[in-house]
Amino acid sequence: MTTSGSILGHPVRRKEDPGILNGTTRYFDDLAVVGLVNIAFVRSTIAHAHIESIDTSEAAAMPGVLAVYTADDLSLPDQHGFLMLPPTANRPPLARGTVRFVGDIVAAVVADTRTHAIDAVEMVVVDYDPLPAVMDPEAALVEGSPLVHEAHGSNLAIGMGTGEVDDIFGDADVVVTQRMHNQRLAGIPMENNGIVAVPGEPDGGITVWVPTQAPHGLQAPLATVLGLEPAQVRVVAPAVGGGFGPKAGDYVEFQIVAAAAMRLGRPVKWTETRSENLLSMIQGRGQVQHVELGLKRDGTITGLRVRVVGEAGAYPAIGAFLPFFTQTMSQGVYVIPKIEFNWQSAITNTTTTGAYRGAGRPEAAALLERIIDIAARELGIDPVEIRHKNFIPAADFPLTTLTGAAYDTGEYAKALDAAIAAAGYDELRADQRARRERGDTKQLGIGIASYVEITAPVGLHAEYGAVEVHEDGSVTAKVGTSAHGQGHETAFAMIVAELLGVPMDKVTLVQSDTALVPRGQGTMGSRSLQTAGSAVWRASEMVLEQAKQLAAHLLEASPDDIVLGEGGVQVAGVPTSALTWGDLVRAARDDSKRPEGMAAELAAELDFDAGQSSFPFGSHIAVVEVDTDTGRVELVRHIAVDDCGRILNPLLVAGQQHGGIAQGAAQALFEEIRYDEDGNPITGNLMDYAIPSAAELPSFEVSNTETPTPLNPLGAKGIGESGTIGSTPAVHNAVIDALSHLGIRHIDMPCTAEKVWRAIQDVHPA
Repeated sequence: MTTSGSILGHPVRRKEDPGILNGTTRYFDDLAVVGLVNIAFVRSTIAHAHIESIDTSEAAAMPGVLAVYTADDLSLPDQHGFLMLPPTANRPPLARGTVRFVGDIVAAVVADTRTHAIDAVEMVVVDYDPLPAVMDPEAALVEGSPLVHEAHGSNLAIGMGTGEVDDIFGDADVVVTQRMHNQRLAGIPMENNGIVAVPGEPDGGITVWVPTQAPHGLQAPLATVLGLEPAQVRVVAPAVGGGFGPKAGDYVEFQIVAAAAMRLGRPVKWTETRSENLLSMIQGRGQVQHVELGLKRDGTITGLRVRVVGEAGAYPAIGAFLPFFTQTMSQGVYVIPKIEFNWQSAITNTTTTGAYRGAGRPEAAALLERIIDIAARELGIDPVEIRHKNFIPAADFPLTTLTGAAYDTGEYAKALDAAIAAAGYDELRADQRARRERGDTKQLGIGIASYVEITAPVGLHAEYGAVEVHEDGSVTAKVGTSAHGQGHETAFAMIVAELLGVPMDKVTLVQSDTALVPRGQGTMGSRSLQTAGSAVWRASEMVLEQAKQLAAHLLEASPDDIVLGEGGVQVAGVPTSALTWGDLVRAARDDSKRPEGMAAELAAELDFDAGQSSFPFGSHIAVVEVDTDTGRVELVRHIAVDDCGRILNPLLVAGQQHGGIAQGAAQALFEEIRYDEDGNPITGNLMDYAIPSAAELPSFEVSNTETPTPLNPLGAKGIGESGTIGSTPAVHNAVIDALSHLGIRHIDMPCTAEKVWRAIQDVHPA
C-alpha cells in the first residue's frame, strides 16, 4: 500500500491511450524496413476441387516480381491443427493437389511492391477439376456425404461427451425441446492480420513482427517449419489492433512469408486485406444445438440433454475442440441433477473455426438461457422466478459440477437482483403489458440471461512475471502475456505502484517480445490479470522483501520495522531514517554494503500458477423494441451486472464490458457468416457481413458485484469475455419475449428484420 493510500480499486486512465489517439503508436504495417518486399497470395475461388495445373509463367514475368512459389517450390510441412485431431486432415500451407475451401492458398507471389504482387497474382492460371462440396455440418456427418479429406475416410473431426445417461427425464413433469443454431461469426478485428519477416537475426535466424496475441506460441512452430532452433526465431508483437481470439494462431501465411524471407534473404511483408480477412482468418462459434430440458411443474430443473454438432471447417484446429468447453459449462449457474451432453465436430468445405471471444462458453450460455426461457413460458413462470428457483446457492461453493467444472466462488442471485433493480424490471413489464393491450406496432421485449464462465482455462492458469528496480528509481515489469487493447500497461503499473510505492509513470512494462521475455502463454481466455498480474504482484512482494532486508542491514533496524516511504523505504515512524530506491540499488551492487548471500540487484521473477481456472459470472437484462410491421429490432437498453472478482481498475473493467456487450449483441441481431450451396462465401466483405456501429447500439448500463476468488493474491477473475457471454442470450431472449404473445417460440440468430418479419408472417399472415 502506498503512503497516500491504495491505488487499486480506483479508476485510472490508460497509459496506452495517448499514443493510440495521437498516432504515434506503431503497428506492424507501420514498420520501415530497409529492402522490404511484399507478398500476395493466389487463393482458391472454388470450395472443393482437384488442382490439375498451376501456370505461374506469366506472373513470374510481371514487373517487380521476385519469386512465385507453389507447394512444390517451398516444400513446407503440413500444419497440424490440434493435438487430438486427425493428422489426415492436416493443412498444407500451399495447397497440394486439392483445395478444400474458398480462400485455400494455391500460390504466393513476392514482388518489390504490394501493387506489383497483387497484379502478378491475377496472372497465375489455375486449372481446377471441381469436386462436390459440403457446408452444412450435420449433412457432412451423414453417410455418403462428400468427403473433404478422402484419406481420413469421414467428415468427423472429433467427438466426445458423457454418453447416454440413464432415465435422464424420469423425474420430469414436462420436457421442453428446441433445436438452435449458434451461427458462425467473423472476428473482424480493426487491424487485419499480417507479418513482417526479417532474416538474419538472431544468430542467422529470423525476426518476425506479427500482430499476434501469443508471441511465444508462434516461436516454436515457426522454428520447426524453418528448420531453426527456437532461439533463432524472435517474435515481436508491436501494437495490435484487436484480436478476440483469431489472432492467437500460427497461420500458414506466417509460415510462407517467413520461408520466403529466408529463401530470398530479404525482409518480406504480408498485409491482409479486409476481404482476405473474411476468407482466411479463423472464424468463431458455429454450432447446431439440440437441447432438451426436464422440469417439475413448479419450475425445478430435473435434467438436461444436449447434442451438439460443431463446425470445424476444412482444416480442423482448436475450433473443432471447443464444444468441449460448451459441455464443461453446460450446467451454468443452476442446480441440474442430471446432464447428458454429447458432441461431434464436422469437417466442411469452409474456413477453419477457432477461438473467438468466449470460445465455447458463450455457446453454453446461449443454449441454456434460451431453453430456460422456453421452459418459463411453457410453465407460465416469470423468467426471473425460474432462474432464482434453480440458482446454485452461494453456500455451496466451491463445488465441482456434473461436467467437471471446479467453480471457485459465486453469488448468482446477488448479480441478478442487482440487474433487476437497475433495470426497473417491474416497470418494464408494466410497459410491455400496456403495449400489448393497446396493440402497438412497436412491442417491448425484456430478455434475461444469467451466466457463469471459465477464465484462465485448463492449461492457461500459469504465467511468467518479473520485476526489477533500477538506479534511477524506475521499475521494469516483464510479463508473458501480450496485450492487444486490454490495458495491461496500466493494470500492471498499478500493481507495481501499489506494492513498491513508485509513481505509475516510472513503471515500464516489457511484453510481446520473445527476445526480452523468456517465456509466456500470451493473452486469451480472460487470463492476464489473474495470472501475469499475480506474477507481477508476487515478484513485487519479493523485491520489497529484498529492499527491507537490505535497508534493515544498512539502517541497523529490524526488517519488520521497515516500511514503504517517500520514494523508497524507511524505518516505521522515523521518516528521517530512510533510503530511496536508487540508494538501495546502488547498495545492492556494492559488495561492501549488502548482506552476505544477497543478490547484487533488486529483482525477482517467477511463474505464478493459480492451480485451476476461475469462474466469473453475472446477469444481463436487454430491452428491445420490435416493429411488428417491418421486423426491425432496436436494442434500447442493456443492463449488465458482471462479477469478475476483485476490481483493480473500474475503467478497464467497464471498457471490457462495453466491448463485450457490443459483440454479443451483434451476434444476436446482425452478424453471420454464410455460404451458398456451392461453398462460395456470400458475406465476404463489410457490405454483406453486418457489424454494428455505435449508432445501432445504446449506451450500456454496466455495474459490478465483487466476489473475490481465493485462487490468486489479487482476488481477480477475468472480465474480457464476460460481456459477450451474458449479452447474446439476453438480447436473443428479449427479441423472442417481444413476440411471444403472438405465438412465436423461437427464432435462430441473428434476429434480422427479415427473419423476424417472416416469423411474424408465419403465425399471423398479412
